[in-house]
Amino acid sequence: MSAKFFEAIEARRSIYEINNTSPIPDDKIVEIVNKTIKHTPSAFNSQTTRVLVLLGGEHEKLWRDIVKPAVKAVAPAESWEESEQNLSAFQAGYGTVLFYEDPDVIASFQKQVPLFADKMHQWSEHANGMNTLVAWTALEQEGFGASLQHYNPLIDQKVSSTWEVPEHWLLKSQLVFGGRVGDPYPRDYEPLEKRVLVHGAK
Repeated sequence: MSAKFFEAIEARRSIYEINNTSPIPDDKIVEIVNKTIKHTPSAFNSQTTRVLVLLGGEHEKLWRDIVKPAVKAVAPAESWEESEQNLSAFQAGYGTVLFYEDPDVIASFQKQVPLFADKMHQWSEHANGMNTLVAWTALEQEGFGASLQHYNPLIDQKVSSTWEVPEHWLLKSQLVFGGRVGDPYPRDYEPLEKRVLVHGAK
């Protein structure tokens, strides 16, 4: 079983060339997200992560009507053309999962476990990262290409008002996915001897 697990982890890569086709039905995408949110661990089982799933036309609306204007308003004129090309590539995809954290839940656990109150925000970030990895890997296993983007906080308010997201939720990232067209860029790896320390192995 572990071999299959690591095959999936190794296969998960950033894919930027995607299109608006899906290898699976929408209800399967929602099932993947639901299983991710239900089963991914969090400190004290606090379950702080929240998501907004946008598919098809709603996904396109995000990138065309919200992200592009927000970025154009702050981007230097000389770099806008390249930025617009990147954003159009994301818009060309099939869906976006927006990952949030709920600070109200974090605050409630800070009161319940005051000894670790100063760590709860950090641990919620851990949970958010784990949820992102699980969803990303699962979508790639179904044949999608995906990449993780971060256009928060530029888009936070407009996204909240457009899709009735609670305003107190904190947007962390946007996982954009679609039919896989391109291949991942080559990736270099730092020597594991620099990154892993082992003591006591037999």
